[in-house]
Amino acid sequence: MILIEVGAGQEVIRTLTDEVAAQGIRNGAIVSLIGALEGCAISTMAADDYAKDIVTEYTEPMELTGTGEIRDGAVHVHVVLGRQGDEAKAGHLHWGNVDHFFVNAYVLPL
Repeated sequence: MILIEVGAGQEVIRTLTDEVAAQGIRNGAIVSLIGALEGCAISTMAADDYAKDIVTEYTEPMELTGTGEIRDGAVHVHVVLGRQGDEAKAGHLHWGNVDHFFVNAYVLPL
């Protein structure tokens, strides 16, 4: 298992994609992600059309936990985000910015 650290000033999906490519990982499990973001975009499926993604962007600090996979070099991550007021949001992570916090990803190459 390897640790990929996403630090201040980095974007989660781009950093994970670049790092798995640099390490030659084409397929793997993202066993766990933990950290916090200052902004992100997540999507969920429309209730009446599973092929339609509804993308929502957030510009506030949120705690993050998640899992995912790497298939043919492509990173795919699902997250649960905690925001002010003890509210949770969940979905497919399109992008996530780290400014003052960190996101650690624990990756198991296959």
